[in-house]
Amino acid sequence: MASCAVEGGCPSDYIAVAIAILSIILLIARSILPCVLHKIPRTKGSGFWIPVIQVFASFNLLLSIVMSVHFLKFKKTHWMLSCYIWGVWVEGPLGFGLLLSCRIAQAFQLYNIFVKRRLPAIRSHIFLPLMLLPWIAVAAFIHAKKPLNARCHMGTYWVIPAVCLHILYLAALVGFTRAIQHIEFRFDELKDLWHGIIVSALSIGLWVSAYILNEIHEEISWLQVASRFLLLIMSSILVVVFFSISSSQPLLSQISLRRREPLEFKTMGKALGIPDSGLLLQREPVVAIDPNEPLEKLLLNKKFRQSFMAFAASCLAGETVHFFEEVHELAKIPIDDPVRRIYMARHIIDKYIAAGAAMEVNISHKTHQEILTTTDLAHADLFKNALNEVIQLMKMNLAKDYWSSMYFMKFKEEASMRSSGCELEQMSGWNYSPRLSFVHATDDPFHHDHFPKGSSHDSYHSD
Repeated sequence: MASCAVEGGCPSDYIAVAIAILSIILLIARSILPCVLHKIPRTKGSGFWIPVIQVFASFNLLLSIVMSVHFLKFKKTHWMLSCYIWGVWVEGPLGFGLLLSCRIAQAFQLYNIFVKRRLPAIRSHIFLPLMLLPWIAVAAFIHAKKPLNARCHMGTYWVIPAVCLHILYLAALVGFTRAIQHIEFRFDELKDLWHGIIVSALSIGLWVSAYILNEIHEEISWLQVASRFLLLIMSSILVVVFFSISSSQPLLSQISLRRREPLEFKTMGKALGIPDSGLLLQREPVVAIDPNEPLEKLLLNKKFRQSFMAFAASCLAGETVHFFEEVHELAKIPIDDPVRRIYMARHIIDKYIAAGAAMEVNISHKTHQEILTTTDLAHADLFKNALNEVIQLMKMNLAKDYWSSMYFMKFKEEASMRSSGCELEQMSGWNYSPRLSFVHATDDPFHHDHFPKGSSHDSYHSD
């Protein structure tokens, strides 16, 4: 026992390492399999990079503990096996610090969007490095002072400040979460954050206890073995549960890994419960389409909008009609329901307005900046100027060609057939119940619907 406690390689050490490897495999599977099984397109921005960074930080945290706390039996002669590389830099700024900073960045985003009602003034790719600066400063200071001994342990004088830094970041996460707890979220963001705090607090509490015992009591062999075993096990539990309840993509975390369960919500409008969102009634009233009517008025008819959208897609301009449709759905949400309006507005910004968005529309720089710097994401006229510009583009580039296209000819033919069918139905007294058609669209799963707790619910992302 005394030998392996110093040199590593105890049976319990190998068990802990095996559990750590399994946790990393589970972590990677949990992040990749839902996207592979459900063919979810890769998201852009923080919705993609923050979860990826969390996986990277989790791997660093576990690997640094294995390399610096004598789990494996090997001679530490190479400079790459230095205690300061693994025990200070990789475990601190690139491990635990980065992991907590990702979580704080998510809470910071929610605070700005739902409390301040604006997009964060500091983007995540800037906010995250700023959060890491204290860790980098402390790591550099420790590296300069070199307090670690041959077994990568620090004395009490250095352990207490290091532990305080860990607790400080957990306190920052609690602070941001308390600031948004009064928001009646549509989905589970706040619950996920509190779950993350509870799990991290319990794990960090045990982790810190094991860390202190391992650092201070070098002379007790059995305590060294037991404390480092607990240190790695609690870290393994922390990284897996921490990622599984990520508030960055709550819908994605709800997606089942079983292929049999269909996706229940295919558009943001359906997820938010907007009336008639994405639905086409097979027996809609037949309305005569007059080409002399304003295009924005004609597009309010779903059948016409579907035909015009198909034509626009054939001209590689389908995003303009999709944008019109989603802004039209946003208008259905009451002004006194700011939370749902914010969800929908942020979805539209991420999908159509942000630079490099999946379906970015062509609007002026002034309008673009007005939307991105708005002080109220729930404002009724947030997309008014953008919508006017998009409609003008459709009138100039699409409308004239549409009236002479096969799409309009087919639309008139179908309208005529539906009109004849309605007359026959009225004569025979038949009654057809409306049926829902499939809606083919990708969507942003920062959100899902108000389904009963415990029910099956799925959706996907385009955050």
